Amino acid sequence: MHQQITEPRRSARPLPPWVVAGPPHRVGPPSTDLPKRRVRRPSVGFLAAVSAVAALAVVVLALPGGPDGPARISIVVFLVAIALWLGNRVDDTYVALGAALVLVGFGVVGSDVLFGALGSETIWLLVAAFVVSAGVSATGLTARFAAGLITRAATVRQLAHLVTFALLATAFAVPSTSGRAALTLPIFTALAGAVADRQRVVKAFAILFPTVILLTAVATLIGAGAHLVTNEILAATTGEHIGFAHWLVLGLPLALVSAHLATELVLHLFTTADDRSARLSVTTADLAAHVSTPLTGRLRPCEIRALVILAVIIACWIAEPWHGLHPALIALAGALAITSPQLGTTTMSHGLRTVPWGLLVFMAATATLGAALAGSGAADWLAGGVFGVIVDAPPAVVLVALVTISVAAHLGIASRTARSSVLIPLVIPVALSAGLNPVALAFASTAAAGFCHSLTSSAKPVAMFAEIDGTTAYTSADLLRLSRVLAPLTVLLVVACALWLWPHLGLPCRDPLS
Repeated sequence: MHQQITEPRRSARPLPPWVVAGPPHRVGPPSTDLPKRRVRRPSVGFLAAVSAVAALAVVVLALPGGPDGPARISIVVFLVAIALWLGNRVDDTYVALGAALVLVGFGVVGSDVLFGALGSETIWLLVAAFVVSAGVSATGLTARFAAGLITRAATVRQLAHLVTFALLATAFAVPSTSGRAALTLPIFTALAGAVADRQRVVKAFAILFPTVILLTAVATLIGAGAHLVTNEILAATTGEHIGFAHWLVLGLPLALVSAHLATELVLHLFTTADDRSARLSVTTADLAAHVSTPLTGRLRPCEIRALVILAVIIACWIAEPWHGLHPALIALAGALAITSPQLGTTTMSHGLRTVPWGLLVFMAATATLGAALAGSGAADWLAGGVFGVIVDAPPAVVLVALVTISVAAHLGIASRTARSSVLIPLVIPVALSAGLNPVALAFASTAAAGFCHSLTSSAKPVAMFAEIDGTTAYTSADLLRLSRVLAPLTVLLVVACALWLWPHLGLPCRDPLS
């Protein structure tokens, strides 16, 4: 008998809408008293950022000899969106959708661009990937895999690197850094309980989990929404994109090297030599107390089915250059298989509830914003004004400057997807002007923008592991201590890959047509 997660059976006769579930004294019409919404006062920094951008927008509008009408409108909308994203007071999706509607309303782009982005292959790919992820997660397969690796460690250093490898593997099953963080949080809690008498080790692993999750997202095309935004903008502006297999070939080496170097860095900064070499024994029983699915024994039928479906999907994605099927079609077929009545491990309705619809709307809106910037000529004008100083510099200097800006961008724009939405429309014209390959620089910028470790507000995984069960695992000072070394290391690794590794993997740094 196969195991399948089903929804609870509904009552044949639904209750009236005014009936509130609970004890008899609570039955009745709902209260008309609405909770008071707490209004946060804008900070001085937020007001300063908005004022500066508003002044810049006025200058753009009044500048004689500047860009034409549609380009000016695009620039003003773009600057206002950046100001609101910098302020971090208004929901990112709300800002992006509002910007897209303004652009459509002023006729900079047609409504078909916005609606076409909402129904693009990228959106369907992410929807299907989340449904597949829900089916795999429901079986507990990822927890079993992680436990099988972790229990093999004999020392803290071995455990750290095995955890790093396990977290890298989850990037192929869960298409979201925050989703991977939520999935692995129980594993960390179990580890922390097993080594509770070693506080330095607990802090190191609390920092290690989100650090590795963020750095390894670059391994796959679906590792972060920013990757799909980059591909959308590339396709709209250059007609080129990076397929799943090619992204894997380019991103996996960077993910492996950066994650394991970061692991050594975390161990060096937050533990002693004795901590790292001390004997360690983490048993399956230590982990099982915090996980609801079995971690030992033979694979259950539902786990085998989920494993086979996931393996087939990944194999078909990798083989895309040979069969020519779009990754979204493969993902949709996998979503149907993993939610089918006889073969599946979850239901379609449950899988769809795990889809971050706000992220999908955000991606479609920012793709519209990118299309407006590119189509109106605003991106070229902005790139010349912002990066005009470095365009005539040697290619290596241009590359280092763009990668450094991408690494530092998380200090202002918290959303990873928003960072790519801002940077990639500017990176592409700069690359073309400097005689560099726009696809290579866009990929390098996206990989570098994955660094967001300096503040707890810079990324959801960092915030999730900062405070667990009411206990502070690490502080902002700890993050800054890590970032002082990890940020320049990330710049160095991305630049080295762009100059010496990726050209051998089919992505030259220089523009082939220049």
